Amino acid sequence: MSRIFTVFAAVLLVTAFALMVLPPDGLTLVQGLAELVQDAPQTLQHSIVHTFGNVAWLKLFVPLLVRPVWLVPLSAGVLCVGVAASTMPPTESPRRTGRRL
Repeated sequence: MSRIFTVFAAVLLVTAFALMVLPPDGLTLVQGLAELVQDAPQTLQHSIVHTFGNVAWLKLFVPLLVRPVWLVPLSAGVLCVGVAASTMPPTESPRRTGRRL
């Protein structure tokens, strides 16, 4: 289980670094989504308002969409690192030979 999250963390952290370095400075998440698909922000807004209501859109999603585009994969990568570290199997302690020095 920890290996899976380690791979996820590595992919997400490399993606975050690439999104930090490659696009122009100040690229927000909504601008990045608009570059991928032209009507993605409007479609996202419509589906969230329809499902959760206008308050969820204004209080939860709008503050997230004005953040830098690299922040989302970085946050998810850090969470995957934490899950991978907490699900690692315990290491065995070194065996004692019984001799005293």
